Amino acid sequence: MIKENIQRILNELPDGVELVAAAKTRTPQEIGEAVEAGINIIGENYVQEAVRAIEGVGRSVSWHFIGHLQKNKVGKAVSIFDMIQTVDSFELAKEIDKASQSMGKVMSILVEINSGREPQKFGVIPEDALELIEHIGSLQNIKCMGFMTMGPRFGDPEDSRPYFVETRRLYDKIKHLNLPGIEMKYLSMGMTNSYLIAIQEGANMVRIGTKIFGEREYA
Repeated sequence: MIKENIQRILNELPDGVELVAAAKTRTPQEIGEAVEAGINIIGENYVQEAVRAIEGVGRSVSWHFIGHLQKNKVGKAVSIFDMIQTVDSFELAKEIDKASQSMGKVMSILVEINSGREPQKFGVIPEDALELIEHIGSLQNIKCMGFMTMGPRFGDPEDSRPYFVETRRLYDKIKHLNLPGIEMKYLSMGMTNSYLIAIQEGANMVRIGTKIFGEREYA
């Protein structure tokens, strides 16, 4: 089932759009099956789950952190992930930079945009994004590679479109500024319910879990 699901999705993705398999709560066996089916990027929401998954699957693919990163987990996250997609404050960015410096690596990150300005969600609101990115550009061991945003997980996929439109507009604005230390390469938007809308609005990276692995048995 996983293989067939992945092939269907890959066949409908335009050239230049990267697929992240969102593997929250999935077993290493399921993740391994996804890798065998052609997945090159695994997204994990929890550091400890990622540790177990990497032990079972290995480092032949890229591992992205796509959950909310607590400061006490930064060191471990930096040591195992290739990208952290959910940086939403300068304090978190500084912690990642410090951990990366101690390990002699430059950590690729995306800035998470709360385009709906929803107080219950993580992410920097659009009005504050430029200031955050300018500060991040001053750090030596962290590299901003673009934006990620969340649309509504359920409901009408069209409800996501305004979120994506605004994030794309902000992405283009920042990209054209050519800020030092900032490489606006990725726009990570859209999940199972909304990735087709996200692609229409400019996403070049989508994070899909349920449509690959099926419904989760637990959250």
